[in-house]
Amino acid sequence: MREYSTQMEAAKKGIITPEMEIVAAKENIDADELRELMAKGQVVIPANINHKSLSPEGIGKGLKTKINVNLGISGDMKDYDMEMEKVKMAIDFGCEAIMDLSNYGKTNTFRNELIKISPAMIGTVPMYDVIGYLEKDLLEITAKDFLKVVEAHAKEGVDFQTIHAGINKRAIETFKREGRLMNIVSRGGSLLFAWMEMTGNENPFYEYYDEVLEIFRKYDVTISLGDALRPGCIEDSTDSGQIAELIELGNLTKRAWEKDVQVMVEGPGHMAMNEIAANMAIEKRICHEAPFYVLGPLVTDIAPGYDHITSAIGGAIAAANGADFLCYVTPAEHLRLPDASDVKEGIVASKIAAHAADIAKGIKGARDIDNKMSAARHKLDWDEMFKYAIDGEKAKRYYDSVPLEERHTCSMCGKMCAVRTTNKILAGEKVEFCSEK
Repeated sequence: MREYSTQMEAAKKGIITPEMEIVAAKENIDADELRELMAKGQVVIPANINHKSLSPEGIGKGLKTKINVNLGISGDMKDYDMEMEKVKMAIDFGCEAIMDLSNYGKTNTFRNELIKISPAMIGTVPMYDVIGYLEKDLLEITAKDFLKVVEAHAKEGVDFQTIHAGINKRAIETFKREGRLMNIVSRGGSLLFAWMEMTGNENPFYEYYDEVLEIFRKYDVTISLGDALRPGCIEDSTDSGQIAELIELGNLTKRAWEKDVQVMVEGPGHMAMNEIAANMAIEKRICHEAPFYVLGPLVTDIAPGYDHITSAIGGAIAAANGADFLCYVTPAEHLRLPDASDVKEGIVASKIAAHAADIAKGIKGARDIDNKMSAARHKLDWDEMFKYAIDGEKAKRYYDSVPLEERHTCSMCGKMCAVRTTNKILAGEKVEFCSEK
């Protein structure tokens, strides 16, 4: 019998949980140091008591940057087999989190299977599911109806849920007064905004926030405080609407901690590169060092089809400056539901960004695999290089695509390979290019 309801409660009581021990071993840090960070709210371990297949991961201060993969069916693309293919790909690439963002029909069929098989933590946005779950149109849904979906997801075993509790009447007033080029681009945030404007009521997740927290405490669900007013273009970044909501999220963070509920805070969005570092510092200050989960940020708005690149650029800068968790973006962003190929491209780009940031942050052991890759390159050991590559299959396919005169070099330089030349000289051998007549 557990002597605690949540990982945070255990941390505050001085208890090192089995999940903490696993995370400490993965991160190569002292378990008691990890526990202290969790007691302060600076690290979370999303681990629903009903997610039995979970391999726990930590998110937050001093830990490796984690990445999330968004999946799920839509009304225009209801291919469950394809979504499970994406799940397998995410797991094979070692992604730490998968969010089921299904927004069509009875989504729990896919979600229950996902929770059953996935060692990665599972996240959802219950707001996406309210219409399908309740079989009601938006205007017919009551405030308490929203909580029913939250509890259903929690009971199923979801490890973290995005709750857009910060878009209350105060934040909306600021947003409407300021005006924007792109208005609200958060799907969950826009639905809540519409419901609030049509009914005249307060945001139910804000009004009944204590009840949400009780649900999360019961199942040890981590609350991911959604940024409904995140910028959807670089022109809207760091405006008064975004900051007004962030202030609300800071207050909601403290309220969650009072009930021992773990918290992550979600952030932008679209943002010019020169604003990213300041935004990371502002979030950490206003939200009391809670882990920061960012979508991108995308650093330009003109690259549809290549937004995995715009996101990776922003994500690397964000994580190097304090972001803890990156939500991947695929080449299909803004265009369509991603297929399996899009998902792979998004995963690889995000993993590159996260790893590059970990090197910059000085995360313990982050450089080790780079040094192994460099040692393999020094030896011109291609099989070893493929082993250490993020996408070894693609690297090998590219290498093998051109017939080679000499196996130890690639088709770019051939016998003029700088590494080959230097190795020969240092070994006391002659370098010859015209010896074969």
